[in-house]
Amino acid sequence: MSRVLIFGGHGKVALRLAPLLVERGDVVTSVIRNPDHQDEVAATGAVPLVADVEQLDTAGLADVVQGYDAVVWSAGAGGGNPARTYAVDRDAATRSMDAAGSAGVARYVMVSYLGARTDHGVPEDNSFFAYAEAKAAADEHLRASGLDWTILQPGPLTLEEPTGLIEVADPGEGRVSRADVAAVAAAVLADDRTVRRTIAFGNGATPIAEAVATAPDASAQSE
Repeated sequence: MSRVLIFGGHGKVALRLAPLLVERGDVVTSVIRNPDHQDEVAATGAVPLVADVEQLDTAGLADVVQGYDAVVWSAGAGGGNPARTYAVDRDAATRSMDAAGSAGVARYVMVSYLGARTDHGVPEDNSFFAYAEAKAAADEHLRASGLDWTILQPGPLTLEEPTGLIEVADPGEGRVSRADVAAVAAAVLADDRTVRRTIAFGNGATPIAEAVATAPDASAQSE
């Protein structure tokens, strides 16, 4: 049994991840900003915790993560507002990493996206630019943090039914259902071989547990 804290607990990936963890015996707390979402989060088996990660400083976030065995960052500003994208996807995310370190919570799983890197190549006048910049900065901060991190890089997300099957060696465009992203997050939390690895993936033909155990490190491949 592990005690897992999920940031972004009302997101479409988190709402699918929480019941997977609860079903296998983990104790899950899902952090949400809007108290109106408490009942929906509680229905997953997770304990809802109302906290605004955008407003909390590192010490405040350390109080939130204290006592857990693992943190999953699945929060995001949702695009549209560059300033808020930087505030949540970069600044709050990096504060949460520093908070985990200071609170002694070593295990940290980041839900990023396929192609996230400092040389992402997204033009500055593209509406995706702020998100690409924010995620690249957050991922780099995590790699340098000293935590037992895993970075997940799924391709474009769909709402299709879970398949339980992914591709990690050559994910191509990497289209993948949010349910399968949740299953990948659950799998890496249970497999220490995924520590300090960046896993790029999309739906494919390999069972998730097998795929993550043998996945090449995408960050090493992109260097």
